[in-house]
Amino acid sequence: MSVWEIDFYRRPLQDQDGNPLWELLICDRENTLKHLASCAQSEATADWLKQQLQKILADGQPKPERICVFRPQSFSLLEIATQSLGIRLEPTRHTPTLKRFLEERSLLYPTYPNHIGQPYEPVTLDKPPPMPISENLLGIQWRFASLPAGDLIAAFSDSLIPILTMPREFLPLNLGLASTVLISGVVIDGGRRSMQLARWLEKVCPVSLSYISGSPDGLILEAGLVDRWVMATFNDAEMAIAAQTYEVRKQLGKGLHFLLIQPDDSGMTYTALWLLKQESSQN
Repeated sequence: MSVWEIDFYRRPLQDQDGNPLWELLICDRENTLKHLASCAQSEATADWLKQQLQKILADGQPKPERICVFRPQSFSLLEIATQSLGIRLEPTRHTPTLKRFLEERSLLYPTYPNHIGQPYEPVTLDKPPPMPISENLLGIQWRFASLPAGDLIAAFSDSLIPILTMPREFLPLNLGLASTVLISGVVIDGGRRSMQLARWLEKVCPVSLSYISGSPDGLILEAGLVDRWVMATFNDAEMAIAAQTYEVRKQLGKGLHFLLIQPDDSGMTYTALWLLKQESSQN
């Protein structure tokens, strides 16, 4: 079954009465489906959206395995529209085909007579400032780490890890990474709070983990669709150098990195592992 990626939101266009136009874009990851439809903002409801989905299915398009959505406003409407259709909805920032589709469309809008003439960023979302995580979740210690891409899967395949998230599309082989490329990671020794921290992370849905220089420097977790969390802060010069190396390796590894939670540094047991991928625009 296919995976659809959907966006439904207002565009830099207006109708004859000067009202904003909303546009529905649907595509699949196999590039066999591309659907466009638009409506006035007053008609941009879950019912209108449901009718559009029903129309596509009635035309013979097979029901998708799931629908991926990166925009919170689109997700809210689709959550209602898909309730009776039996299609699983997945909020995720990883919608590469859709985002390319949106970028392509954005180049056409200025040529339309009903373009409003204002700057438009098709995949940029408003994000809240990063929030500190609860002190109750902080582990004993944390550090940067790295593993060769060829060893990444084998390093954890023999371990029973309670929470394990390794999307197939993020596997080094599927990203075309050489086995010798070093994959960056962050390891947190959580001690007795290891599982509590892992459960919280599972709930917020980690997306990527980035070093931000400043006073102090910080480690910022991008999570969910737009959420951001301060995982750690530091003023140590040696740690800053390690953080810069971490970011360079991320770039060389096409954004791939990992987050590992474990009770201690014995290497005997692991609590959770996420394989993450940072998009170039961090959208």
